[in-house]
Amino acid sequence: MLAKRAAPGRAHGAANRVRIIGGQYRRRLLDFPDSAGLHPTPDRVRETLFNWLGQDLPGWVCLDLFAGSGALGFEAASRGAGRVIMVERDRAAIDALDKNRAVLGANQIDVRRADALAWLANSRETFDLIFVDPPFDSGLAAAVLADLARHLKSGGQAYVEQGSEVLPLPGFIIHRSGRAGRSHFALLIKE
Repeated sequence: MLAKRAAPGRAHGAANRVRIIGGQYRRRLLDFPDSAGLHPTPDRVRETLFNWLGQDLPGWVCLDLFAGSGALGFEAASRGAGRVIMVERDRAAIDALDKNRAVLGANQIDVRRADALAWLANSRETFDLIFVDPPFDSGLAAAVLADLARHLKSGGQAYVEQGSEVLPLPGFIIHRSGRAGRSHFALLIKE
């Protein structure tokens, strides 16, 4: 008998839960709100991404724009990132991110309520890794990618997930790319 696959946004059959797949918080389930456009990066895609990154991120400084459920940022923290900034504007999502950070005791995570584009435009910080996973089909990734280079350290990387193919950008190489359902994703490296 075949087991039913969990629907998107489900972990172990529970609605609005995401499972951390590796690192110190491995197997922990995190709740997130039922919000329009909030679809966490699936386990299989996160596993692929962190295989590309080499599994562990010791001391890395990461930015999770459009954090939503926080799946990518919590995964980075679980794998040793020294600092993770999560930027999200939805109040319910912020409350869930704060609660999950407290449940995990993940003090390296800094949750900020802000519009991702405005926050990025005003930030002078640089990062080892930036996650760009805006609400699906929002078109917001293009605006972020236009301003991404100045926010990455030399050799820094950006993970992009969107509804259309990720195309090469000036100053970046596409290290790896893939597709899962309607989502296209790629890992870019700053030259």
